[in-house]
Amino acid sequence: MIPIDKVREIVSRHQLLEQELSSDKIDKKNFAKISKEYSDLNEILVNAKQYLSFDETEKGLEKILTDNGSDQEIRDLARTELDELVKNKKFNEKQLKLFLLPRDDADKKNAIIEIRAGTGGLEASLFAADLFKMYEKVSIRKSWLLELISISKSDAGGLKEVIASIKGKNIYSSLKFESGVHRVQRVPQTETQGRVHTSAATVAVLPEAEELDVKIDDKDLRIDVFRSSGPGGQSVNTTDSAVRITHIPTGIVVSQQDEKSQIRNKEKGLKILRSRIYEFERKKLEDARSIDRKNKIGSGDRSERIRTYNFPQGRVTDHRINLTLHKLEEFMQGEVFDEIIESLSLHAQEEELKNLEK
Repeated sequence: MIPIDKVREIVSRHQLLEQELSSDKIDKKNFAKISKEYSDLNEILVNAKQYLSFDETEKGLEKILTDNGSDQEIRDLARTELDELVKNKKFNEKQLKLFLLPRDDADKKNAIIEIRAGTGGLEASLFAADLFKMYEKVSIRKSWLLELISISKSDAGGLKEVIASIKGKNIYSSLKFESGVHRVQRVPQTETQGRVHTSAATVAVLPEAEELDVKIDDKDLRIDVFRSSGPGGQSVNTTDSAVRITHIPTGIVVSQQDEKSQIRNKEKGLKILRSRIYEFERKKLEDARSIDRKNKIGSGDRSERIRTYNFPQGRVTDHRINLTLHKLEEFMQGEVFDEIIESLSLHAQEEELKNLEK
């Protein structure tokens, strides 16, 4: 049950903002902020008004049902309408609860995705490359813009590490559940006896922080420059273009050497550093708020195995919600990615709703 006062606040706040937006005296500095809040309230306004009118409408229909003088056909229509009203009340209540849930400000941000080969040697690096290709295909299907930030290749087309930014609408909310250990079970190309091997790759998804989100003082940075090196350690540049940036207060270190220009490497490095600091601070806040963090979907705990890709059986299993899809090939092509993400989002919302009702 939602406190009726909270629902009334939604309607009254919407009316107040509507008056402000139509006024000639509106503060131009706050116009964008007010418009955004008004737009958000618009999405839930009909649900709020229907929820508030439920009791009065219900009384009217029950009066018809208990009136023996009413025509039977009228009573049947009233019964049908009352059943529909109760159903709508449950729907409106759920929508209002979801709206009133504490919002993660990062959900609407772009994201930085980091994929690293884990245990399993060469096969792990090949799997890391497959995961990156999968996210590339998802990005194309959803018209997201994926931009490579840095890449470290291994033999046979594998990836030791790859970092990319992904831009679009509500990117972080769509990808945040990908953080964790992804395990693969398959027969490697180098396996001569057909044995199934298990290897892993880690995925970290960070909300892309803007300069307004994280202020970095120059005095808190130590910047070292060195020569870029390629596979096997050979020098690929005759100048000190590679950059290593250390954020002294947090101890976070970022190295960047993909560009030939030291300035470009520093820009890319600071972009990654800013997002890692932002996530570091967010995690500190979440840890302080959440007593039972293990029960929280999408915590981003990378020590936890979140998903298994079993190629011999053609299945992908998400262990957090015990969901198995026998559509591995389609999943790796980015075709059924939303099916798992929507299930994870729904589960997370349901857990939040349970906490709200306690």
